Amino acid sequence: MTLNTENLRGRFREMHQHGCFVIPNPWDVGSAKTLAHLGFKAIATTSAGYAWSQGQSDTQLNLSTVLEHLRQMVKATHLPVNADFESGFAVGADQVNKNVALALETGISGLSIDDSTGDRHRPIRDIGDAVDRIQAAYAATSTTKAILVGRADNFIYGNPDLDDTIARLTAYSKAGADCLYAPGLQTRDQIMAVVEAVAPKPVNIVIGSAGNFDVQELAEMGVRRVSLGGSLARVAMGSFLEASRILAEQGKFDGLAGAMSGSELNKLFA
Repeated sequence: MTLNTENLRGRFREMHQHGCFVIPNPWDVGSAKTLAHLGFKAIATTSAGYAWSQGQSDTQLNLSTVLEHLRQMVKATHLPVNADFESGFAVGADQVNKNVALALETGISGLSIDDSTGDRHRPIRDIGDAVDRIQAAYAATSTTKAILVGRADNFIYGNPDLDDTIARLTAYSKAGADCLYAPGLQTRDQIMAVVEAVAPKPVNIVIGSAGNFDVQELAEMGVRRVSLGGSLARVAMGSFLEASRILAEQGKFDGLAGAMSGSELNKLFA
């Protein structure tokens, strides 16, 4: 581990100790550099956003492709990078441990392990299996300063069971997770129940659309970290598709209104 990597991980860990910070999700080097330019203190990869940029659907990229992406994202900026490491790209806990070690070698400052299976008939792992995988990931991260995020995916896979989600997050915390995360929580009561259940461990909340809460409101609920998942990638792709659709269907260039100039972009990336 290089001195710079150690410093980044230490800085990232300190960010989880108090307050509330936004950790936006770029999908490529250019978007990462843009977020750094805007003053964000850390960034997180998005498995969905990167997959879409490669013409694939989420969870379809293999381990070697994702590891190379992590290396590129770490090199892109001076910021700590949290990796969306999906379900560890492995079935068994032993292989999760090995894959997490490979991810840490890229220089990332943290990573999440979720409890989904990729099987639509049984989308969520049994809690015992999921805990074993968090313990295996912790065995790899515990000798570093990297943040391990335990993620419970009930709400995004059709099982909005708050009690089971809290039971899972509590178990993942005991298994070594430094930060807890349940994508799909929607209400103030749900968020505050999770925050209270895993305290004093920090909680990550993902915001996927406008009109939910602002950062100040989430901070008042006790949320420590706010991510955006694939949202920024969806905003970019939505603008691209709309401009292209107008051109294809109407032969007009109206969708280009508001585009940044080439000189602005050249200055940004100079």
